[in-house]
Amino acid sequence: MNKIRAILVDDNMNLVNMISEYFERSEVIEVVGKAYDGVEAIDLIESKQNEFDVLVLDLIMPRKDGMYVLNEMRKRNISKNTIVATSYNSPEVIREVSELGANYFILKPFNLSDLQNRMVEISTKNVSAKNIDLGKGNLQVSITRLLHQLGIPSHIKGYQYIREGIGIVYSKPEFIGGITKDLYPELACKYNTTVSRVERAIRHAIEVSWNRGDLKIMEDIFGHSVDVDKTKPTNSEFIVTIADKLKIEFDKIGVR
Repeated sequence: MNKIRAILVDDNMNLVNMISEYFERSEVIEVVGKAYDGVEAIDLIESKQNEFDVLVLDLIMPRKDGMYVLNEMRKRNISKNTIVATSYNSPEVIREVSELGANYFILKPFNLSDLQNRMVEISTKNVSAKNIDLGKGNLQVSITRLLHQLGIPSHIKGYQYIREGIGIVYSKPEFIGGITKDLYPELACKYNTTVSRVERAIRHAIEVSWNRGDLKIMEDIFGHSVDVDKTKPTNSEFIVTIADKLKIEFDKIGVR
């Protein structure tokens, strides 16, 4: 198949170069343009609007920011699949940028393989699923933010299993009563491992969190279900409690 053509926009030149070098070895992604601020970006996007498929856009940049770029694209009737890659996020900002056309959010720092997967995902959909994409983007950003605040390193296996598990429980409440019976097997199948390894990796990640996480965040999230000073939550309590917290937060601001 033809490669997915991408434009990268970020004021961090080192990051842009790193992403570009990574995709030089990719069989599915080709970088066709780079810009380092909002003014330069919108000129590039307009001049190449028929020559690229995906825009990877930072929010905070000099001269003009990512919000300016999205607004200008709307004014100029330029519609492109857009991934917002940023270290700044809040539900309100995510909602506002989503309404301006962003399809997905990825929180810095991110794995380049994850970025590639998201680019392929939004470029190869055969149907319009914008609202689904936005909900997923909001959810993944919020899960990532909470797990970072709770002190779980992103490089350990348990982090991946917990992040995926929270998303599943959020979307499928029927899993709440079947973490061991239903969720573990699903995660084991997806990551080509065993149920026991999934369970142990999640337990280890929670232990790491309890030793290095933000105590206030822990009390805010788990205060009603566990005693932070005395005991760690079980795997089920950890996943279900975070999924429930996110559902309540998203309901308040009308994000699905």
